[in-house]
Amino acid sequence: MNATRSPEPALPDAPLRDDVRRLGALVGRMLAEQVAPAFLDEVERVRVAAIARRQEDAPLAGLADPLGGLDAAHAEALARAFATYFNAVNIAERVHRIRRRRDYQREGGAPQPESLHDVLGRLKARGVTAPELLDWLLRLEVEPVFTAHPTEAVRASLLEKEQAIVRALVDGFDAGRTPQERGEDEERIHMALTAGWQTAEASPVRPSVQDERDHVGFYLADPIYRIVPALYESLADALQAVYGVAVPLPRLLSFATWVGGDMDGNPNVGADTIAASLASQRAQVLERYIADVAVLARLLSQTDGRVQVDPRLRQRLDDYRARFPQAAARIRPRHADMPYRCLLTLIGARLEATHEDEHPEAYASADELRDDLELIAASLVDHRGLHAGAYAVQRLIWRVRSFGFHLARLDARQDSRVHDDALAALLGDADWARRNVDERVAALHACLRGERDFVASEDSVATSLRAVFTALRDARQRYGTAATGLYIISMARSAADVLAVLALARHGGLVDATEHVPLDIAPLFETIDDLTNAPATLRALLADPLYRAHLAARGDRQWVMLGYSDSGKDGGTLASRWGLQRAQVELLEVAREHGIALAFFHGRGGSASRGGARITPALLSSPRGAVAGVLRVTEQGEVIHRKYGIRALALRSLEQTVGAVLRASLRPRDEESRETLWRERMHALSARSRQAYRALVERAGFVDYFRSATPIDVIERMALGSRPSRRRSMRGVEDLRAIPWVFAWTQCRSIITGWYGLGSALEWGAAEYGEHALAEMARDWPFFANALDDVDMLLAKCDLAIAEAFSRLAGELHEPFFALIRAEFERSRTWVLRLKGAGELLQGDPRLAASIRLRNPYIDPMSLLQVDLLKRWRAGDRQDDALLQALVACVNGVAQGLQNTG
Repeated sequence: MNATRSPEPALPDAPLRDDVRRLGALVGRMLAEQVAPAFLDEVERVRVAAIARRQEDAPLAGLADPLGGLDAAHAEALARAFATYFNAVNIAERVHRIRRRRDYQREGGAPQPESLHDVLGRLKARGVTAPELLDWLLRLEVEPVFTAHPTEAVRASLLEKEQAIVRALVDGFDAGRTPQERGEDEERIHMALTAGWQTAEASPVRPSVQDERDHVGFYLADPIYRIVPALYESLADALQAVYGVAVPLPRLLSFATWVGGDMDGNPNVGADTIAASLASQRAQVLERYIADVAVLARLLSQTDGRVQVDPRLRQRLDDYRARFPQAAARIRPRHADMPYRCLLTLIGARLEATHEDEHPEAYASADELRDDLELIAASLVDHRGLHAGAYAVQRLIWRVRSFGFHLARLDARQDSRVHDDALAALLGDADWARRNVDERVAALHACLRGERDFVASEDSVATSLRAVFTALRDARQRYGTAATGLYIISMARSAADVLAVLALARHGGLVDATEHVPLDIAPLFETIDDLTNAPATLRALLADPLYRAHLAARGDRQWVMLGYSDSGKDGGTLASRWGLQRAQVELLEVAREHGIALAFFHGRGGSASRGGARITPALLSSPRGAVAGVLRVTEQGEVIHRKYGIRALALRSLEQTVGAVLRASLRPRDEESRETLWRERMHALSARSRQAYRALVERAGFVDYFRSATPIDVIERMALGSRPSRRRSMRGVEDLRAIPWVFAWTQCRSIITGWYGLGSALEWGAAEYGEHALAEMARDWPFFANALDDVDMLLAKCDLAIAEAFSRLAGELHEPFFALIRAEFERSRTWVLRLKGAGELLQGDPRLAASIRLRNPYIDPMSLLQVDLLKRWRAGDRQDDALLQALVACVNGVAQGLQNTG
């Protein structure tokens, strides 16, 4: 980490390499100042040894032995030093994405791949006309849903320091900066690195729901809020450039959140957090609008006698002065001849009043605010003000259209078993959950028709659920219908589970003027068996007359949520992927049979093991008709940070998402006659993969092995989120949540969650169908090709030597289990390479391969430190808090290095 350090593995882009070296030198300077020059020398010796170990394929012991037995404080400092370097590399790579985007824009040649200009050009080349495209834009609904992630939540103070480093690096793009200015850039970076070193990565106090809300709010109310108008401007520019059309654009984009509404397994979430989250989000977005309106008021200084204004604007100004005298009193006399500034002053006052319920000067809705702003914009355009402020007003209009007075829609989620517990109390039926589906449906029908009343009950579950639905009713009345989102049912397995929500919502008073429940209810299918049975469940639900009446009142569109995390934990990666793909095909067929629209909500996680994926290949490999202009997908953890932490990258991410939705909707991949055969083969392959995976996780002693060979016991003690890491007592893998399950296997560097079972399936498939047949599927079927690409990446991140060091912590369980893991890894690696026709992992993605090689010499020492610390911590019955703190530093550092938690 100093100027004389040994060479780094080559990166494909020289400016990125320069930034990595520059930041590495600054990290070294900081470590020498904050710890000691000798400490920096030690870090460098370890790094060089780690590089040599990989280059020479040397035994692991040569690197592990010097790292053993260090005192806890020293081990923690080493881990933090390497983690600081990782963070610097991550920042450099994100800044390089900004550099590449600017290079494309500056060169003016071919548009950047996956930009909106590129996407529209591709669509036009495939025969999409302007009217067809504009028709689809009217139907487009893109809604990222931000969730609280129990393994990643960077402190806002550290996020701000990271942004300071980004700004300094981006300023350095300017070749005309003077030596003094470049020196100031260096000092800004040095200050941010030093202050970051002196700041704990996380609080020792477990975050509350409010803390999680603040964390998500940081991204929504800063980077995302700022760049939303630029997305629409980019689309308008692309339409003009490719099609030569300029038209008003509809709203394409909105946002939602689970923070404060996700009750599943979290006793800290309920009616009070629903109300608090909505109130907080409203306050946050109002403050943003107030600030923007103040800026516009200063900008729009046009005076009477210099320009004309729309008579309607003068009438609105006179009307507001009369209706809102307190607000009018804030207008300065010297500004009386500035009509735009006067009206904006009144608008700002009304926004401040909107903080208070029932304030006479408050806006009743965001539509009223938008109407005021559109009146100003129209007046400017009509009176030579297009370039005198109209664009700035339009940007605020786009924000109001996107965020309303709620910032993000709040979803609610609860486990179907909790609903059953409440109904057992309200129906006076202790056996309710054990009754068959038909009996439960009949009883719920009687309740919904008013033929059977709930009994009075003080049961805590029933009381809390009633309060939740009452809170959702009150939220609609206070914040508008756009403030609340879906109600998701975890572990939904029958029509009765959905009807239960209708009955409980009515019990809580959530009904509209037409006596319908104004709630979109989304069953969540999240295990392999649930995905297999999902079409039958939906068919039964749509055949139910009471539910069909409810759905008709909701516009005849049914939402279904697909769970990528638990299906992967349940059946392994291939069975999960195929179960999700097949379920979408069959659910769409059921929807067509019943004449309703079906929309999918994708519960993707951060890692490929939990459905994390590059958006364009993921959508283009979806079943035909599965996107249809609508994308609702969860965003969580490091994905939020990576995609939305920097404004330029947030814009790029949203452009890629909108572009992918357009491509998958307007021109899904062509019909393929071979796909019927491929599906039959994939069905058999996924069954073989699941069989191999289940044989591992159901093998006697596996839970004990998992708890010994991974740092799950450390992860469970980390103050990471408001939700417990287990659903119930730890009786088996099924009781552990998917995020810590994936996180633990990622930490020990085996990442079996992303590939185990695949090699066995492919080996069997090659014998059954022929290697050529599988290679043809890998080449010509986007679904299979995308799956292999993701596994290719995960295998490249594995290190079986380090995984073996973790495995040896399991004592006598090591040999039988690790032999299985090693053999399956080799099978998976061999067959992925053979089917892709590659000689090495990530052969087709040299940039990612170089990035992984760059990180490994820093991840490896932290992993080996972690093994040694785990052994000592467990030997002391997990009582040594200093060792635990050092372990937490290792866990955080490895996660940063791999850029993946769960």
